[in-house]
Amino acid sequence: MKIGTDGVLLGAWTPLENNPNSILDIGTGTGIIALMLAQRSAATQIDALEIDEDAYEQAVDNFENAPWNDKLFCFHAGLDEFIEEPEDEYDLIVSNPPFYVEDYYSTNKQRDLARFQDAMPFEDLIEAADLLLSENGIFAVIIPFKEEAKFIDLCAEAELFPIKITRVKGTHQTPIIRSLLAFKRFEMSTQSANELVIEISRHEYTDEYIELTKDFYLKM
Repeated sequence: MKIGTDGVLLGAWTPLENNPNSILDIGTGTGIIALMLAQRSAATQIDALEIDEDAYEQAVDNFENAPWNDKLFCFHAGLDEFIEEPEDEYDLIVSNPPFYVEDYYSTNKQRDLARFQDAMPFEDLIEAADLLLSENGIFAVIIPFKEEAKFIDLCAEAELFPIKITRVKGTHQTPIIRSLLAFKRFEMSTQSANELVIEISRHEYTDEYIELTKDFYLKM
């Protein structure tokens, strides 16, 4: 499974202002976001959750080969199983959730499971965050921009409130495609959003994107 831009964005953008000691990556895929947060933070516990067997095995291999393998651990389970008997609270919870909401299924069942929202509805993700997030914890996601207002409203029902919003465009000429959102349990003053553009032209990246992600690419 290739590394997607969404995962790189979330791993680089997620705020660490609360100096998290424990982190949970829900739906880790091959582990890229957990690995990036291991590189960026001083956390001593980074747990990851992945239901797809092939992705889980890749994540385990990647964790074992990482410099931070002593603090990375991957669970092979669904979110519903994981929260049945929660043992820990987390200072940071991140997720790049499956987000397709259209009634469309491809011929690749593995890709469907990995990417379609019915594999992890927003409501289930937010319920888990509310259950597992520590008092001063941060919950960060990347979702389609068209789902931003709905997601913020659902979080508000769980008394999780936005502290940082960044809207992502592929180029200056294209529409907003993604929203990076971070939440805490405490309602802040009205949160203004900023904008991030990834490319000027094909493979010519903006200064803002380079500054955000330069620590994670071998070539930029």
